[in-house]
Amino acid sequence: QVQLVESGGGLVQAGGSLRLSCAASGLTFSTYAMAWLRQAPGKEREFVAGISWGGGSTYYQDPVKGRFTISRDNDKNEVYLQMNSLKPEDTAVYYCAARYGSRWSPTYEEYDYWGQGTQVTVSS
Repeated sequence: QVQLVESGGGLVQAGGSLRLSCAASGLTFSTYAMAWLRQAPGKEREFVAGISWGGGSTYYQDPVKGRFTISRDNDKNEVYLQMNSLKPEDTAVYYCAARYGSRWSPTYEEYDYWGQGTQVTVSS
C-alpha cells in the first residue's frame, strides 16, 4: 500500500520560513517524479514545484521562484520543500504527489499518489 505522509506545516509570520517533508512508502521511490501542490480555500489545486526521479531537474511555478526549493533524498524515500520569505498568499494546504516516471507534470490529475496534506498558514 502506497503512503505519502507530509509534515512540517504550521503557522508562521510573513517573511518567515518552513520546511515541509514528505515520507513515501510502498513504492519504488526512485522511479517516481515528485511534486508539491497546494490548494487555498475556494481555489483549485495548483502545482508549486516538481523534481525529477533522480533529483537532477527541478521546476517552480513563477509565484514561488527564488523563495521555495524542492529536493529529495532517494535513500530516505523523502521529498522536501524549503519555503523562505513566506507571504500570506502562500497560505494553503500543501500536498506531495508522486508520478511514475522521470518527469513531473503541472497537471494535478496526472499524479498517481497523493498525501493527505499539511496546512501552511502565513499571517501578515
